[in-house]
Amino acid sequence: MAKDTYHETVKTALIKDGWKITDDPLRLKVASRTLYVDLGAKKLLAAEKEGLLIAVEIKSFLGASLINNLEQALGQYIIYSQILSQQAPERLLYLAIPESVFSDFFSEELPQSVIQFNRVKLLVFQPETEEIVQWIP
Repeated sequence: MAKDTYHETVKTALIKDGWKITDDPLRLKVASRTLYVDLGAKKLLAAEKEGLLIAVEIKSFLGASLINNLEQALGQYIIYSQILSQQAPERLLYLAIPESVFSDFFSEELPQSVIQFNRVKLLVFQPETEEIVQWIP
């Protein structure tokens, strides 16, 4: 399985933000098929013993077409969301994207509309500093 360009960057950003990586990758099995979400992570909260669980699909948006990149990312997000809702409903799925992609492309009407309609949760990260700059539930 090929890792996204920013795989280690997002992993480091999550750790810096207080998350513990639980799966790298997070394996989902449906019948004879196995799919892999890039990362699984857990954050213990003061009031909870269980903590918060997330799954993170990382996308660089470095391909030739931003629209094609969006189509692929959205397709994976929808498939993974459905499987997680059945197999691990306590785990929230996030799509991790670089801050520059968020400000330059995701500010446009089409990506915003698609993200809102499909209720895509975003994790926006800064590649140079390896930090999470925004969580969009």
